Amino acid sequence: MSVKRHYVLAAGGTGGHMIPAYALGEELIARGHHVALITDERGARIPGAFEKGQVHILPAGRFAGGPVGWIRAALGIKRGRDMALRLYETFEPTAVIGFGGYPALPALLAARKAGIATLVHEQNAVLGRVNRLVATRVDAIATSFATVSRIPAKAQGKVHLVGNPVRESVVALRDKGFPAYDEHGVLRVLVTGGSQGASVLSEVVPDGLAMLPDDLRSRLQVTQQCRAEDIEQVRDRYAALGIAADLATYIEDLPERLGWAHLVIARAGASTLAELTAAGRPAVLVPLPGATDDHQTENAREMVAAGAARMIPQPRFTAKELAKQVQKLALSPVALANAAERALACGRPDATRDLADLVEGAGGEPLMDVVRLSASAPAPSGAFAT
Repeated sequence: MSVKRHYVLAAGGTGGHMIPAYALGEELIARGHHVALITDERGARIPGAFEKGQVHILPAGRFAGGPVGWIRAALGIKRGRDMALRLYETFEPTAVIGFGGYPALPALLAARKAGIATLVHEQNAVLGRVNRLVATRVDAIATSFATVSRIPAKAQGKVHLVGNPVRESVVALRDKGFPAYDEHGVLRVLVTGGSQGASVLSEVVPDGLAMLPDDLRSRLQVTQQCRAEDIEQVRDRYAALGIAADLATYIEDLPERLGWAHLVIARAGASTLAELTAAGRPAVLVPLPGATDDHQTENAREMVAAGAARMIPQPRFTAKELAKQVQKLALSPVALANAAERALACGRPDATRDLADLVEGAGGEPLMDVVRLSASAPAPSGAFAT
């Protein structure tokens, strides 16, 4: 019989931080544990929250705006840390797990002060700012990619590769296989810019698809996420081109659309890539150029190196370049299917389970081995080495 424990998850700001936190929370609750979430007001509005856990909103200062902004940030972090300490006195967590975003910092600092085990999960291929600040102080660092830069040398021995948790409805697509496609069939294309959409995709994708050979263009069926201010213009453009297109500002049934798609055109956010590789879908990736530490470019490298995706930096993302890359993938059904298979090979569908196993090992004997990365060579080890 498993022992019921209390865990605190701390994340904020974006869906990239919140989605894996929600997935872990649901898994821990399903295992009989109690879970509380620490976040900020923006993070609390991200769709997909687990309903059975507590939610606490903490102040979390952002280091911006010069010396005055730094002082305000420090005061906000201190207030957040003090609030987290009061929560820990009553909730008594076994471990606190940070997922990045500013609310994670006071939560982790409070846990360290209270002598509570701490872990962080890094979604990107570059260690984020908050995780970088606490990397040498936490007990374990769970990563989504086999290679993650900006991890301090002193923290390398704490790294465990688990992957990035995604929704079960996406993982289920692995068993359904790649949808049938041949040179005479409909080519279904999904275009998504992440939780906020991406105007550059609205500007370039319709014109790029218009440049495809007539036979291929006539077989296109597009689902595209657009910003509200772009959607009518994009709809008119597709209508003028005679390309069948279904547009929305938010794709509520994304797992279903992902299962339907033969090809995805997208940003290279961590959650997007985790879903592509969990489902096994080839892609054309356009990394966000302003992403911190250019982490989206680093995220995309694994799929590109595996032959599962083609990457186009935004300065070179033109209609002509997009048409060339889509044509290379789509004119050969065998090439498209091979790219899908390589995407599947990059996936880590057990990420939620493996992260939960790692977390359950905090403060006691690990329940199972997870993949451990060291400076020398990958090797399995216990969740928490003694």
